[in-house]
Amino acid sequence: MTKADIVNEISKSTGVERITVQKTVEAFMESVKGSLAKNQNVYLRGFGSFIVKERAQKTARNISKNTTIIIPAHNIPAFKPAKTFVGKVKSNVQ
Repeated sequence: MTKADIVNEISKSTGVERITVQKTVEAFMESVKGSLAKNQNVYLRGFGSFIVKERAQKTARNISKNTTIIIPAHNIPAFKPAKTFVGKVKSNVQ
């Protein structure tokens, strides 16, 4: 499912114009990205949490040059689904 599909589904189910729904969905995504960029987690009860995970510094290998490189510590965004969300997905296994 793409963002356009989500916008169409919401528009059909609510009766709100597609352009208005698209602006709302994009504003939501920008809000989540902005919060995560500021190291603030986003919690949506019954859906899940968008969280910032910290990755420690580590040593890796560049196989083509046969050298070691150091990957610095950094933050990455992650999503942790709510228990009800996971339960609904698990119950629909075919």
